[in-house]
Amino acid sequence: MSQPSTRRFPVLLLIGASLTFGVAVATQSAEYAENQWWGPGEEHTIGDTLEFTNDYGRLRLINTGELINTAGHPFFEPLGENGRACVTCHQPSDAMSLSVKTIRAQWDATDGNDPLFAAIDGSNCPSLPQGEEASHSLLLTKGLFRIPRPWPPKAADGSVIEPEFDLEVVSDPTGCNLDPEYGMFSDDPAVSVFRRPRPVANMKYLLTLPNGVTPHEYFMYNDKSLLPTDPETGEFVSVQLMSDGRLPTLRGQAGDASSTHLEMIAELSEEELRQIEEFERSIYVAQGFSNQAGELGGPGTPPGLGPEAMRDGPPGELGNNPVNRVFGTFNMWLHQRGDGEELTSQEEFQASVARGADVFFDKRFFIQDVGVYNDKGLGNPFKRSCASGCHNTVLAGMDLAPGFMDLGLNNWPWNQRDDLPLFKATCHDDAVPQSYLGRVIYTHDPGRALVTGRCSDIGASMTQQMRGLAARAPYFMGGEADTLREMVDFYDRRFNIRYSEQEKQDLVNFMSVL
Repeated sequence: MSQPSTRRFPVLLLIGASLTFGVAVATQSAEYAENQWWGPGEEHTIGDTLEFTNDYGRLRLINTGELINTAGHPFFEPLGENGRACVTCHQPSDAMSLSVKTIRAQWDATDGNDPLFAAIDGSNCPSLPQGEEASHSLLLTKGLFRIPRPWPPKAADGSVIEPEFDLEVVSDPTGCNLDPEYGMFSDDPAVSVFRRPRPVANMKYLLTLPNGVTPHEYFMYNDKSLLPTDPETGEFVSVQLMSDGRLPTLRGQAGDASSTHLEMIAELSEEELRQIEEFERSIYVAQGFSNQAGELGGPGTPPGLGPEAMRDGPPGELGNNPVNRVFGTFNMWLHQRGDGEELTSQEEFQASVARGADVFFDKRFFIQDVGVYNDKGLGNPFKRSCASGCHNTVLAGMDLAPGFMDLGLNNWPWNQRDDLPLFKATCHDDAVPQSYLGRVIYTHDPGRALVTGRCSDIGASMTQQMRGLAARAPYFMGGEADTLREMVDFYDRRFNIRYSEQEKQDLVNFMSVL
């Protein structure tokens, strides 16, 4: 097993170490729980396995490719004008995403001077005074980057898409949508929305088209239109990669990110694109150790836990049935004791996780008024569980059917926030309206509609994978949930599920080991 560089922030590898549940774990964790930041241009070695601490235990990263020295690798090198690299927003310790905890630590360590806080999107608006916390409040508190989308929307070939709705700015706490240089009425008009970086790992589950879900293999679930194709191969591709689906391939995403987030002037070379894609396809992440449940792999543990399961599992399979459960069985953790015998604290936690897995898979509730979901022939309301509804992909826990939906995360009345811009979208009379909100919609992020220009897509986004959750808070595209409990509470309110307090805690414990 290779050892990482100690150039700046060492990462201790514990694979193969003999650890016991309890005090020894806390002692070991303290050795590498300081700053696990990987800065652009730093030299680290990625062998077969790395582990990183988080509040719930340890994240484990598996590399199925060749040993990687990050020095000179285009994913880890600062290629643009602002000093960032891809790794800046996709940290190995944060499940190849970026947590608020990490962001806050990096601000404090550099007095806000790290390239992470580059004005272009690491601040609420580039025109604000940089170096002040208030100018970076959305990144520091919610982990949100500014995403400027052209207005009116543009197709992949650069042609203008005539939107089916008019967009007004109701409130603009960041100031960017009304900014004379960066706003909707500037010389280069754009709508600024704010989103979390999605994990760049476990890619085969996002990029493999679903199998056996006829007739959705090559069609969008939303409107039965054909899926996009890879411009290089001509083959149909999934739309799971990004929250709005605008870039369906790793190469396309890398090229776009380099010109926007890294502010590169030149395009990535073919060799750089190849190396970035090869790396992203080779990385698998999941929680590998739980402070309370112990090791999350090996004999006696649920078979769907740990990154090894992600590495070895089949992509593109539906997990909404007893034969194929999304994360497999947890029955081995439903510990039993005879009269007078008590479970250990570890066994009690494992039993809670197992109950949470059953709640996730079995407890049905009414899914109601979800735009571009309930209106596709399923009925409104439609009774499903989390696993049989929107999180049904085996081992990954996202929606298998290619499509988008408005869960209420972006639109009123379900979600109302005073830290984000608020837009009023008024749909044209000849447009198909948003199914449950009509023709006048108040939204913090029009979502997919900023790609398609359709009224019916306002607020819709793509569900994302559920692995490595413990390492990458906050949650949802807009960072609405600071904790796993807040995520459970959102769904409980949104769909009037009425989880018991025990069920909520069991769900939190279950998600903490994914």
